[in-house]
Amino acid sequence: MRKPWFVGVLLAGVLLGACQDPATRTRDPAAVPSDPASVSPEPRSSSPGAAPTTHRRSAAPSPGPTASAGAPGVLYLGDSLAVESRTVLGRELRERLHATYTSAPHPGTTLCDYLEGTGERSLVPAGDKAAALVRARRPDVVVLQFWGNSWGYTPCMDGITHDASPTRYFQRYAADAERLTGQIAAAGGARRPRIVWVLQGPDPIAPDRVRRVNALYERRAAASGDLVAGAGRAVSPASARYAWTRYLPCTAYERAHPDYCTDPARGRTALHRGDDHLHFCLAPTTSTPRPCPVRSPGILRIAREITRVVGERAWAR
Repeated sequence: MRKPWFVGVLLAGVLLGACQDPATRTRDPAAVPSDPASVSPEPRSSSPGAAPTTHRRSAAPSPGPTASAGAPGVLYLGDSLAVESRTVLGRELRERLHATYTSAPHPGTTLCDYLEGTGERSLVPAGDKAAALVRARRPDVVVLQFWGNSWGYTPCMDGITHDASPTRYFQRYAADAERLTGQIAAAGGARRPRIVWVLQGPDPIAPDRVRRVNALYERRAAASGDLVAGAGRAVSPASARYAWTRYLPCTAYERAHPDYCTDPARGRTALHRGDDHLHFCLAPTTSTPRPCPVRSPGILRIAREITRVVGERAWAR
């Protein structure tokens, strides 16, 4: 049975990255999207990938400033977790690695949405499919951040959900991960990009689900010579990797930057809003998905771990 507070999450409309007008809140100086995609409104939902009721073709993603010689080109794809984090990750990659950066996340999506050949059943337009963007942008690294959506409004999953059929869900998810890896590799050709699978944080509804999704990512990466980024550990208790928590102790960086240490009197910082147990943006949600417009410790922790793995492992030269 789902916990009672889940009803509040459902009604709250937790759309990761779908935050209120930035002009009304304190903003991170780097939180203005440099590569926004045009996406349609999506309904309020409890999942990190709440699906849009309608979907229109997104604007062609634009890369960041030209990187210096030897710097990586990074492509970032995912669901609303990535919508929320896209600007902060871009900032970290540019500042720390001088990377060129393209992001094309879409809320409500799962792995099969980024597969070519899914047609009208996909929430991702043809130009934003993983293989299409690899051919167009020629990235060195492709970062994939997916919570593992499987709901009635994720058409390409063909109605297979974790709640109804866990075995079929994991089999299908593993098959889609393999297919997506193959399409990315084929699109890259002789310049096959390295894939970084982002390991997810705790799932407050079904803790074992995300553990198994992460294990699937690790097996897929090992099988294809790719990598994982343990970003989920950065938003988990040190003593309990898959125990959900709203607060964690402030890091040294967060203590030195008070906007990121939300409860300094107790030496702790908030990862989630009180009305949203699944997302990391600390601003209220709105019906229009967008990058999170306020400083949010969970987002920064995730972005920095992804950046570390890209710089130290995926792009080590």
